Amino acid sequence: NDNDIALLKLASPVNFTDYIGPVCLAQSGSSIHAGTDSWVTGWGHIRSGEPLPSPQNLQEVEVPVVGNRQCNCDYGVDSITNNMICAGLRDGGKDSCQGDSGGPMVSKQNNRWIQTGIVSFGQGCALPNFPGVYARVSRYQSWINSHISRNQPGFITFTSTGTDSDLSVTCPGLPPPPTTTPAPQPVVCGRAPMNSRIGGGSLVENAGVWPWMASIQKNGSHVCGGTLVAEEFVLSSADCFSNFTMASEWTVILGRLKQNGSNPFEVTLNVTNITLSNLTTNNVAVLRLATRPSLTDYIQPICLDTGLTFSVGSACWASGWSTEQGGVEQVLQERQTTVVDCGNATSNDSICTGTLTLQQFLTRKSKVPTGTENNSS
Repeated sequence: NDNDIALLKLASPVNFTDYIGPVCLAQSGSSIHAGTDSWVTGWGHIRSGEPLPSPQNLQEVEVPVVGNRQCNCDYGVDSITNNMICAGLRDGGKDSCQGDSGGPMVSKQNNRWIQTGIVSFGQGCALPNFPGVYARVSRYQSWINSHISRNQPGFITFTSTGTDSDLSVTCPGLPPPPTTTPAPQPVVCGRAPMNSRIGGGSLVENAGVWPWMASIQKNGSHVCGGTLVAEEFVLSSADCFSNFTMASEWTVILGRLKQNGSNPFEVTLNVTNITLSNLTTNNVAVLRLATRPSLTDYIQPICLDTGLTFSVGSACWASGWSTEQGGVEQVLQERQTTVVDCGNATSNDSICTGTLTLQQFLTRKSKVPTGTENNSS
């Protein structure tokens, strides 16, 4: 019963129509939890020993996936391998049957139908506690592709959410479920779930609007703003550290909204290293954090440009704190402006914007071309 799969090559290509089309196949590594809604189609018996009556229209049945641990308990431990997937009702009554073998079991994900199983075998048809058993398609991606040299099938990763209830199933002789550590989620820059900015700006009203914003502090006092650019690194201006480069003197606060007041989402991190650039114009500083912060809706890294040109008129934002602005609580400030032509000033290392009263909300300023304000973002 194991590896119950066959691949047929047709004598000629099929013309796809509204009535003939290929199904997607479950990709290797797909996660299909117990209870996943599935459909099986075929021209098999309508019940055990009873053939489909004339005119033998195609039949369909909706059945939930039964986890492999439960299916092993039903059929006997070691009867169900990782190359199989089961589906059916605990009370019976719905199932594939004789004559349906080889047909598809499919599930829908994001408006795409994905074949997860191939009708294989079962104990009778639709009996209680004996779900139908299917070949698990996701186990055969490499095998299928090795036999199809061109126009290969479309494989899609089927992903169930939440915890698989099958992991808690146990019965005599069934080994405990494997303990696995979830793979870390990839870090994606530029996410700001709490930010819905479309214009304007002054005081930031809610935490998380600019989740990459960092308050760089020395001896517990805010000195400069910074930007979280990776899980362990913050970018800032080199001017902030011209006389104080001993990392142990500095801390970085992420997730902060108010310099004075409650900040329930903030995290304070020590700095282990400060690296300053040594350019002829603007200089930057890179701070390495002692530990990686947990990324939340309120703490996220920003994306950095890779030499892109920002056209005149492009909208941009600047944010920061000032001891003279933001009220008693010194709330984070924000300003919107646009990119302007730098004129005679070189723009290779700078971006020029419309006039901003930076001292209202930024602690430090770099040299700027006459008549403009220069902001790094």
